[in-house]
Amino acid sequence: MTRIPSKEEILEWISTNPTLTAKRDIAKAFGIKGSARIDLKRILRELEDEGALTKRRSSYRDAEKLPPVAVLQVIDPDHNGDLWARPLEWRGDGAMPRILMIQRDTDPALAPGDRILGRMTEVTGEDYDYTARMIRRVGSNPLRIVGVFRQSHEGGRIVPIDKKADKQWIVPEGATAGAKDGELVEAEQSGPKGRLGLPKARIIDRLGDPSAPKAVSLIAIHQHGIPDAFPDDVIAEADSVKPAELKGRTDLRHLPLVTIDPADARDRDDAVLAIPDSDPENEGGFYLWVAIADVAYYVRPNSALDREARKRGNSSYFPDRVVPMLPDRLSGDLCSLHEAVDRACMAVEMRIDAEGRKISHRFVRGLMRSSASLAYEEAQAAIDGMPNEKTGPLLEPVLKPLYAAYEALKKARAVRQPLELDLPERQIVLNDAGEVTSIAFKERFDAHKLIEEFMVLANVAAAEELIKHRTPLLFRVHEEPSPEKLDSLREVAQASGLVLAKGQVLQTRHLNQLLRQAEGTPQDELINMSTLRSMTQAYYGPNNFGHFGLALRNYAHFTSPIRRYSDLIVHRALIKTHKWGDDGLSDWDIEMLEATGQQISDTERRSMIAERDTTDRYLAAFMKDRVGTELPGRISGIQKFGVFVKLDETGADVLVPVRSLGSEFFHYDAEAQQLFGSQSGMVIGLGQRVTLKLTEAAPISGGLVGEIISIDDFIMPKGPMRGGRGRPVRRKANAAKKKADKVRRKVKRTRK
Repeated sequence: MTRIPSKEEILEWISTNPTLTAKRDIAKAFGIKGSARIDLKRILRELEDEGALTKRRSSYRDAEKLPPVAVLQVIDPDHNGDLWARPLEWRGDGAMPRILMIQRDTDPALAPGDRILGRMTEVTGEDYDYTARMIRRVGSNPLRIVGVFRQSHEGGRIVPIDKKADKQWIVPEGATAGAKDGELVEAEQSGPKGRLGLPKARIIDRLGDPSAPKAVSLIAIHQHGIPDAFPDDVIAEADSVKPAELKGRTDLRHLPLVTIDPADARDRDDAVLAIPDSDPENEGGFYLWVAIADVAYYVRPNSALDREARKRGNSSYFPDRVVPMLPDRLSGDLCSLHEAVDRACMAVEMRIDAEGRKISHRFVRGLMRSSASLAYEEAQAAIDGMPNEKTGPLLEPVLKPLYAAYEALKKARAVRQPLELDLPERQIVLNDAGEVTSIAFKERFDAHKLIEEFMVLANVAAAEELIKHRTPLLFRVHEEPSPEKLDSLREVAQASGLVLAKGQVLQTRHLNQLLRQAEGTPQDELINMSTLRSMTQAYYGPNNFGHFGLALRNYAHFTSPIRRYSDLIVHRALIKTHKWGDDGLSDWDIEMLEATGQQISDTERRSMIAERDTTDRYLAAFMKDRVGTELPGRISGIQKFGVFVKLDETGADVLVPVRSLGSEFFHYDAEAQQLFGSQSGMVIGLGQRVTLKLTEAAPISGGLVGEIISIDDFIMPKGPMRGGRGRPVRRKANAAKKKADKVRRKVKRTRK
């Protein structure tokens, strides 16, 4: 009679022979044949039910150990530069094993998030459990989604919170991570489409109640993959740093520098000072000081802090929280230029004439002490004749010279003529529970403009300094609009009865002329928005193509290193140029400049989208109680699927689906940004005044939907259109159609 091995013997065999774990291998090892295989199968199933073994296809393995070949996900390197990985499948009861990646010279470069098939070797006596050698790459980060989990007897489904998403995701049983029905979850794609044509996902994080007010920004953070928790080694490194001392620095503590920031600011990057020039040959001129937090002293190249800051790229700002680029020990403490404490800084002294033109500049690495931390409102009130206890003593020696210098800088700005867009910024006000209490537009004072002009000039000085010394750097680049975007803007201008000249090299002054034509007219906001949409996206790069919007040839970001990685790179370049220490631009920094520029341009866009989505969700929550009411607004966008209306009161964008405009078919003219009715000839275009009824507000997705009641005082018909008398026509529909046909013929000829 064949002897059946005990469970302990089977486990020991699998442990010592990890490559021979198929049922036939185990049977062969113990001499099991014939009907005895049924007993072996029963024991293996019992071990699997007990959690001692995990079945992978036709083989078995110890649940507390990894198989010889496994799918791994690469995670961040440690402070020594060693690359680590984690198993994508781990069902053991113990801690997930640590895996050290052993890379060959021929292996491709791996980045955090990459997925590989790795050959595993178990090790003992080390602070890690396995080493892994890459067999092949199996893909990078899988698609991630954030949504509401809906439980079912087979697992469940995820309803995405993204308002653009058009499908749900199936979560198989065993991949729910214990999520409850109605809970907000983060998941990643785990397989192809299932039997219902829906993709599969596995839940990787449970985020809680989606309707909770404080979940709004959390949704955006997870949806867009913004890192919001610092690794332990980054926190440890930040906690270990000591304040900078005077040694090797210029002592600037005698200068009455002040910071001027929003009233709720936690980090203070910059301090300013203006001193009238006593030289009679430069009457009306000033010496301007701009001192910036010396982040480079604390965040050294290739340190844990540096790698995390580069990964984040920038701080992200939401109405209820900030996701900082640096831990609070630095961003809110050692780097922040708080009042009456010594702080390390990088400072530039700039000499300007009475017309605001920069005559010269010099950079120093210093130690400063802020005389006061002021809010914009506070500084402006003092200048307007209402000083308080803090600003009163600073009015004559500090604030008045600052504003006088600003008047000079305004003259230089008027000559340069940067783009003068007038787009007020929305402010969402929350209570302690995270609920929206009001939505207003931020008031803009001269104090805001003063700081902006000082910062722009300091950024120019930094770029010029590094260009002069031929030091590599990251420029802030803003290229001019494309001809296609300009043609679209010209169409909007003509439809509004305005003119944007053609046949000349475009300069910002030409766009400013258009903006001045629209100022004070009903088309004011439309032209401002259309001009903004015609602009290209600014980015960071090692090649200098100028900054179109600011009308500047040389421009780099220098003034906000606490919240922007680009500025930290510029600081390091200045340190390298002036040989101020060993914390300057490293060889790796220089080699990776282009990749770093791409990385932080991407993270900047990611933050902008996340911040916009959060604003949309807060607006939807605020408008939820107003569903069914009629609201005034203006058409701000036209797409094939519908019309976007910007509401007057809140600035919220409401989608009006094209199906709700009537039963006739509407043609879409993308170039002219218009819809025109096939039966009535009705033309719907940008800038038209509308009254709409809000029909839907979805706080979780941020979607607002409405239907138009009237356009330019014309009441929209409810049924099929029969004729066009009294309709809101911007230009004749047949003219729009002829133009569209002409464009199509031109495109067809070009393709041939």
